[in-house]
Amino acid sequence: MLAIEYADRLATDHHHMDDAFFDRLKSVYSDEQVLELGMMIGQFIGFGRLLMVLDLESKFCPVEEPG
Repeated sequence: MLAIEYADRLATDHHHMDDAFFDRLKSVYSDEQVLELGMMIGQFIGFGRLLMVLDLESKFCPVEEPG
C-alpha cells in the first residue's frame, strides 16, 4: 500500500523522496491527504523515538530487530 511506503520512506529514507514518488502519492491522495498523512506519520515516528530514548517502550510486546 502506498501509505505504508510513505511511512517507511519518511522513517528511513526521507532524503531520497523525489517528485516521482509524490506524483504517485497524488495519483491516489489529494494534496490535503498527503499533508495530513505525512503529519500523522511524523508524529508517530517522533513519539516512537521519544519512547525509545526515555526507555518507555513496552516490555510486553517486544519487536524483533531486523537483520
